[in-house]
Amino acid sequence: MEVPMEIDKGSHGGPASIDSLLQWSQWQLLDSILPTGGFAHSFGLEAAFQAHMISGTEDLQTYVLHALENTGSLLLPFVYSANMSPNLETWHKLDKVLDATLTNEVGRKASIAQGSALMRVAATVFSEAPSLEMMRISSLASGTVAFHHAPIFGLVCGLLGLDTGISQRAYMFVTMRDVISAATRLNIIGPLGAAKLQHDIAIAAEDMSKKWMNRTFEEACQTAPLLDTVQGCHAYLFSRLFCS
Repeated sequence: MEVPMEIDKGSHGGPASIDSLLQWSQWQLLDSILPTGGFAHSFGLEAAFQAHMISGTEDLQTYVLHALENTGSLLLPFVYSANMSPNLETWHKLDKVLDATLTNEVGRKASIAQGSALMRVAATVFSEAPSLEMMRISSLASGTVAFHHAPIFGLVCGLLGLDTGISQRAYMFVTMRDVISAATRLNIIGPLGAAKLQHDIAIAAEDMSKKWMNRTFEEACQTAPLLDTVQGCHAYLFSRLFCS
């Protein structure tokens, strides 16, 4: 079922005014205060820390870089594909493919939890894209959509007017932000050190974004199988702070 994709211009005036208002929504999408549940997940960092794979800042930086590389190779193609065609049919197709691709059950559940939260929040908050609510309702009614995070992020970015380059960089930024935030709560690094680490990694993150950018979902691949394996062990931790 195809759902119309027009953005409701309402009474905000001409195109310049609409573009300005959309920028506020775009910034809000990346704001950590948006309740999408990202901070409940460590992307396998907690399991790696308890397995003594990480003992200091150097190890943490290596882990974050591998996590970003894996995000770029595996998930950016789904963000890109959804952003290029932000419609119901494409989203459902990408969701099914990603659901079959993610063999790590912990990571799969985390993707579904974050994606479901993002879709619920986006449909409620971003009233300038009314099709989001219609798509969410019809997808919930069908009972066949898993609501994975990467395709939904690309879909929302597309409907809010973010171009493919910014959308893919934004996804890499959110991943980097959440992993480093998890590190501070695990007491691997302090808040000031975390801010400096995030700034220092930006150059490598940009290089990785360019490396994996603008690839279709058929080109998605896993580049850090060890991280995927470690994250899968998260469910077996005796004591844990994060959901994944």
